[in-house]
Amino acid sequence: MRPHPPSQSPLQRRPPKPGVRAFAFITAFDAVVRGTMLSVYPLLMYRAWGSAVVVSQWYFAIGVVSLLTALSVPLVARAMPRRWVFAMGVGFYLLASVFGVLGGKFTTLALMCHAVASANVFVCFNAYVLDNIPKVDFGRLETMRLLYGGVGWTVGPVLGVWLLPVWHGAPFLIVAVAALAMLCVFWWAGVGNSRVVVAAGQASRNPLAYLGRFVAQPRLVAGWYFALMRSCGWWVFVVYLGIYAVQNGLGDQIGGSLTSVVSLGSFFAPLMLGWMQRHSVRHAVRTGFLMSGLFFVASTLVSPWPWATVALAFLGACFLVLLDICGSLPFLMSVKPSQRTEMSAVYSTFRDVSGIVGPGLAWVVLQFSPVAGVFAAAGLALLGAWLVAGKLHPQLGVPGALRLRGGQREGSA
Repeated sequence: MRPHPPSQSPLQRRPPKPGVRAFAFITAFDAVVRGTMLSVYPLLMYRAWGSAVVVSQWYFAIGVVSLLTALSVPLVARAMPRRWVFAMGVGFYLLASVFGVLGGKFTTLALMCHAVASANVFVCFNAYVLDNIPKVDFGRLETMRLLYGGVGWTVGPVLGVWLLPVWHGAPFLIVAVAALAMLCVFWWAGVGNSRVVVAAGQASRNPLAYLGRFVAQPRLVAGWYFALMRSCGWWVFVVYLGIYAVQNGLGDQIGGSLTSVVSLGSFFAPLMLGWMQRHSVRHAVRTGFLMSGLFFVASTLVSPWPWATVALAFLGACFLVLLDICGSLPFLMSVKPSQRTEMSAVYSTFRDVSGIVGPGLAWVVLQFSPVAGVFAAAGLALLGAWLVAGKLHPQLGVPGALRLRGGQREGSA
């Protein structure tokens, strides 16, 4: 008789890889954490300091801290397991809640802790996605992330501001509960137990080293650029649409209301994914940048008619939702397994850089143009991304069988 192999004990068995749904649940709670505070922090910071200039200076300084945090996560992840780096990020969310409940100028420390937490969680989350999710499922993951996170991004901003008059600490309690729930899902789904891919002998403790490797890979740079332009587009829409509405007598509720309405577009993510799968990632990315850019530029051209400007800017933002689904795929499909943590850290800087580029671009434009001119500047930047996206491979994201048929057609041409 052939001897039976010794059975493995439960402790010896490798836990199954977490799937798309587990990461989508983490995204859902992260959306509650960040969405709830989206409109709360600016209001509380202004109350604390009483000067928009001082608040802007603090936002700039905190943006620099957040950027440095994102770049340093790979170094920290080499000194301790990545799962503890993720947990440390959640801990900063809890610390932010404590400072937020204290109120006053402690809100500044709360915002800084929130930014550090967001950078830690974002870098680790992307690295775990690359370790566990096959490339063919990236599109499904992005769609499910938008679908699950839609509630947080739609309800969170309105709920946070609505709770402020009741008690300034109420939104921070929501953040604390949602952050703890996110950490529980992280451990329950076994995300932290998954294998981390690092090539032997390739680890570098110098941030400039992996930054150089990032710059040397044009596809990764393009993926970062697409994320930067998409984030700048959102920044202009969220901030300057409300200012334009107030200046033109449309009231102070238009900007926030339309931001909530356009966030509902995330619930149509499955339909957008089906459309993208019938075409290609390249086609979807180019469509998103082209249409959002054209609508933003058009909104400036009709600026003498406020409602027309608002409507066109809103349509442009709808195509930013499409970019939320497909805009990160060029990066996710191009990064090497041995560089996942490092490249995810560099990639995540697009959020911090957009927080500098967006206000900087607007400041320059406003020197010689009314607020509506900011939409045109953003639109031209989005159209520039459309041109760059034309360099993407036509078969990017196309399933293998279809790619072969496309390759045969290209070869016969």
